[in-house]
Amino acid sequence: MNVLGISCYYHDAAAALISDWELVAAAEEERFSRKKHDSEFPELAIQFCLDQASLQSQDLDYVVFYEKPFDKFERILMSTLQTYPKSYRLFRESMVTWLVDKLWVRHAIQSRLNIDGDRVLFTEHHLSHAASAFYVSPFEEAAILTVDGVGEWATATFGTGKGTDISLNRELRFPHSVGLLYSAFTAFLGFEVNEGEYKVMGMSPYGTPRYADKVWETVQQFDDGSIELDMSYFCYHHSTNRSFTRKLQTLLGEPREPESLFFTRDTGFPAYFGEPPGNYDALCDTNQHYADIAASIQHVTEEILVNMARAIRKETDLPNLCIAGGVGLNSVANRRILEESGFERLYIQPAAGDGGGALGAALHAYHGLLGQPRHMQMRHAYWGAAYGPDEVAAFLASEGIAHEACADEETAAAQTAQLLHEGNVVGWFQGRFEWGPRALGSRSILADPTRSEMKDVVNTKIKFREPYRPFAPSTLAERAHEYFEIDRPEEQDPARFMLLVSEVKESKQSEIPATTHVDGTGRLQTVFESESPLYHRLISAFESLSGTPVVLNTSFNLRGEPIVTTPANAYSTFIRSEMDVLVLGRHIIRKNT
Repeated sequence: MNVLGISCYYHDAAAALISDWELVAAAEEERFSRKKHDSEFPELAIQFCLDQASLQSQDLDYVVFYEKPFDKFERILMSTLQTYPKSYRLFRESMVTWLVDKLWVRHAIQSRLNIDGDRVLFTEHHLSHAASAFYVSPFEEAAILTVDGVGEWATATFGTGKGTDISLNRELRFPHSVGLLYSAFTAFLGFEVNEGEYKVMGMSPYGTPRYADKVWETVQQFDDGSIELDMSYFCYHHSTNRSFTRKLQTLLGEPREPESLFFTRDTGFPAYFGEPPGNYDALCDTNQHYADIAASIQHVTEEILVNMARAIRKETDLPNLCIAGGVGLNSVANRRILEESGFERLYIQPAAGDGGGALGAALHAYHGLLGQPRHMQMRHAYWGAAYGPDEVAAFLASEGIAHEACADEETAAAQTAQLLHEGNVVGWFQGRFEWGPRALGSRSILADPTRSEMKDVVNTKIKFREPYRPFAPSTLAERAHEYFEIDRPEEQDPARFMLLVSEVKESKQSEIPATTHVDGTGRLQTVFESESPLYHRLISAFESLSGTPVVLNTSFNLRGEPIVTTPANAYSTFIRSEMDVLVLGRHIIRKNT
């Protein structure tokens, strides 16, 4: 049985293939097209999945789309008509895009894959989210919470899963949405919606939630976990280019200018910003105001999510919770849910957002519709394309790139550890690339976390990004409890995927300053030898040299670009940055060779 799941046409198009009870491949289209958050039909991702299984499209038993386009079209049509004439432009633009391609998904799948229409299935958006987490979780039975911007009508769902059955019992409906609330504040803070939400999360520790009471004026929560937004503050339901109204500006002041430099007295003024302006102190005060707003919306969001989780815990009396949807990527909120909601364990798969809907669509058809038994647990994220030693060697030879070829992977890991210990910033390219937005040791930029200057070095020379953005500590799982406030790391599945912020033990903060955020936390990745043997070996080798079982990890890309996929992508990124060393498999390339 071969089942292909697809998500596309909104953002983060992706494909995932299940064959004979196992996940074979899963990847976002952006990795191949090199268009960040590519939303188009995922032809390249689909072809990769088919190639990985040595299949043709005619070998597919079913192709499953992750939502129901006509239901979504109904919501857009009804919403725009209810707010007409304010929604005139949104109505006009929606009709153009929907009537051209978004409604005709079945035809697009049939024609592009050359398959019969009866093989094309559709599932609901939030059911895809739920399936993407529950069916690959370690739980036979669990409560389920899905939270995002909006699917067809639903913006959040509460339910349960048992065996191959998922029941979503309650839902929150558009326009009342946790995801759209957070996105509206993302836009208010000058960041791009569906791209900058993690920047708000990173900015928030530099502020205090002094405006939380004002944020609560825009949203009300209830004991059953639901919320209701005061829509007089928001206009995403009828505007094409704004998500908040003048009323929110009256409440909180003028929005932050997009692309303006962000810095506070705590972040400092990094050298790559140039010379400090003459009105530096005044700008610090202004930016502190925005940091406080970021802290406030983050705090309110956490409170809402914890309240939702508590309500589900009370309603289901189940000890385990699966979370999916884009809001599930909020790793700070995930920590509070785990600590305060009453659940004993939490599971979130690494592509919790819309890209992960492709996986959920395939899983729902395979298990929920076809009744196939569950065999798989997703304990790692390495489902993308790999490039073997011969392909890497051929690329280096074709470009005439000087390099050192190590005898084996163990030697390459040992030499990389030595390079990190010497203070080099290393591009690390190994095996199959990761599923989801986090780099987890296959397409990573690595550095020594014990050197306090490394945060600024990596930001300045490689990432060209805001100074408040944190870097992740990749930690040997068996040693994580020594450095972080985390018990039983083998059961803390979100930490495998860098989806759980944890407090760094006070005694260890000075040892790993480059990965300790301003609030004393780290967005932890626990690295298990069984799932990530080479990355585990590298960190172990680094520990042998430094005494620290942690490396600084960030995604292997430049600002505004997708994470690298091929050796050519990796080398291009290496050359265009001030990275010191590139390790392509067993091949080491240095800037000075």
